[in-house]
Amino acid sequence: MRKIEVIDYDVNWPKDYLKEEKRLKLFLKKELIQSFHIGSTSVPGLKAKPIIDILLVVQDLSELDAYSDEFEKLGYEVLGECGIENRRFFQKGGEKRTHHIHAFQYDNINEIERHILYRNYLRTHPEDCARYASIKNLMAEKYPHDIEKYCAGKNELVKEIERLSLKWHWLTIK
Repeated sequence: MRKIEVIDYDVNWPKDYLKEEKRLKLFLKKELIQSFHIGSTSVPGLKAKPIIDILLVVQDLSELDAYSDEFEKLGYEVLGECGIENRRFFQKGGEKRTHHIHAFQYDNINEIERHILYRNYLRTHPEDCARYASIKNLMAEKYPHDIEKYCAGKNELVKEIERLSLKWHWLTIK
């Protein structure tokens, strides 16, 4: 059974992201529009599960399915939508996960922006970043082998930060 571990920020996480992004770009040339480092490992100083989350923005989500073999050659498990409509999800590392890929078609603005705004908000709001780190630590200690309860325990704060990030975004646009 996989143990949920929340560890101190690792300065190598951005480099790990760039290394994986380079590998993905080699075979996704025509399909890939943009990629982003998202999730807790993309926020300097934030404690996180040591899993690099990657957001891929692609031309055509159904065309991405043709690249399943290439993803598998890089060690990814191809999981389809995996609970989020109009997404393709890939995970690498088995029980000792190292990477997650969340792929969305370019016109799925809500999902793409939700991830990027959340990341950007936490990067610029240390007090909410600290609150998020605290609840992640607490949930990992309380539910070290139950990812559903770990996520459910963070859910209220995650939704609050999502709302705050949207408001912040609209207040800062000029």
